[in-house]
Amino acid sequence: MESYINIMMWLLNLLVFGATLLPISHSRQIHSNFQVRAVNLGGWLVTEGWIKPSLFDAIPNKDFLDGTGLQFKSVTTQKYLCAESGGGTIIVANRTTASGWETFRLWRLNESTFRFRVFNKQFVGLDGIKVVAVVNASTNSETFEIVKESDDSERVRIRASNGFFVQAKTEELVTADVSNVSGWGDDDPTIFLMTINSRMQGEFQVTNGYGPYKAPQVMKEHWGTFIVEEDFKFIAKSGLNAVRIPVGWWIASDPTPPPPYVGGSLQALDKAFSWAQKYGLKIIVDLHAAPGSQNGYEHSSSRDSSQEWGETDENIQQTVGVIDFLTARYGKSANLYAVELINEPLAPGVTLERLTKYYMEGYNAVRKHSPTAYVVFSNRLGSSQPRELFPLANGLMGSVIDVHYYNLFSDIFDNMTVQQNIDFIHTNRSSQLNYVTTSNGPLTFVGEWVAEWQVKGASKEDYQRFAQAQLDVYGRATFGREKNREIPLSATVTFHEVRLSIRDSQSESPKVSAVCET
Repeated sequence: MESYINIMMWLLNLLVFGATLLPISHSRQIHSNFQVRAVNLGGWLVTEGWIKPSLFDAIPNKDFLDGTGLQFKSVTTQKYLCAESGGGTIIVANRTTASGWETFRLWRLNESTFRFRVFNKQFVGLDGIKVVAVVNASTNSETFEIVKESDDSERVRIRASNGFFVQAKTEELVTADVSNVSGWGDDDPTIFLMTINSRMQGEFQVTNGYGPYKAPQVMKEHWGTFIVEEDFKFIAKSGLNAVRIPVGWWIASDPTPPPPYVGGSLQALDKAFSWAQKYGLKIIVDLHAAPGSQNGYEHSSSRDSSQEWGETDENIQQTVGVIDFLTARYGKSANLYAVELINEPLAPGVTLERLTKYYMEGYNAVRKHSPTAYVVFSNRLGSSQPRELFPLANGLMGSVIDVHYYNLFSDIFDNMTVQQNIDFIHTNRSSQLNYVTTSNGPLTFVGEWVAEWQVKGASKEDYQRFAQAQLDVYGRATFGREKNREIPLSATVTFHEVRLSIRDSQSESPKVSAVCET
């Protein structure tokens, strides 16, 4: 079964929430003597394409999903199309290299019709026959078709909604006014060399890609097979006692969430709580995707890599409403252990002021329905102040600060050896965790880490040593730390081949480099 894959990825990067929970120095202890060992059920109720790429296989014209970044080079000017000034004015064809202003993000209307969004978030449209990017509302913008020479060719034409093809008439004048075309020669100003600069594979992409008739069927099948009751039984038998379940904001509108999302994820979460009760497991509910996206990544269900969460009070109140809905539904369950209010908000787009406002209101929403559930505050990605949430969290009972540590996503790791990576954990990460773990501060939680690095050709033993170093250091975090106990890594994981005989399965094999959030 496909849930086999997720179990392997959980075990690939098993996070021990360590020893007995320490007393909360600024308030009474909510839970006593409960030792958390948990795994993350990623890719289930919030789609992440790297976890299950086959989920996207049957989407028509799947190269052109929402958020795909396209760059177009004119064959006549030999320059790239560009939204001048990043947007707000004309489109030109005069850039020798391509970067942000030269990248057009797709909004998919159906498998052949799209809107183009530019760097400053305006949409491409027409001013007469001139191609411009001045419209802020997608519904007022023009639509376009991309006509390829052939499936494997990079040569394309762009047909505008007025029925005419776009041409690079000059480097400074891009128009949609050509009706008759023929051939694909280098002297035709309607021809562009198209490069796919980036792709996205999240919940928005999969549901909008399949469309309103097919998506409900596809997602129902996914939710019903990717994680099943047998997985919860296996988790409990393996000595684990909790799961972290990422959810998306649309779950609060189930069974009729706003398009393109489809209903059914709430029913799956209900089953998870039922299975957790049956097998004695605790649940950490994690709001992984907030409305508008808190970080622009596919795992927060961004449509086009834009980050728009928290820009308005209305947006914040909508998110508080999601937390209120979830804790009203599950707050009385003995299996609800913690609620993570939002996952990985990204600074500086998410300001500390806005985030603090939301965290306070989200915390109150949890407490309205549960006096005992821990409330987890995720630190902002990109912030240089790891204690910035302390003034808020210090005064709140059962508060937890979540930090994420990866030896990835920075060029400082590119040329590190095996031992240098391990030393980085023991020195740099240890120091960082010590800084946020204080005797009179909130509990700390290394909510995401991974046994992945930039090292090539590492052995099984290398992976084990690297993972063990992380277990040793991250196990010092005070949220759910289990005292004087280690999980023998080699007993559960075969790192090099990434094969585990959990259940018979014909599912796709995960990659060694798969990221696990726990």
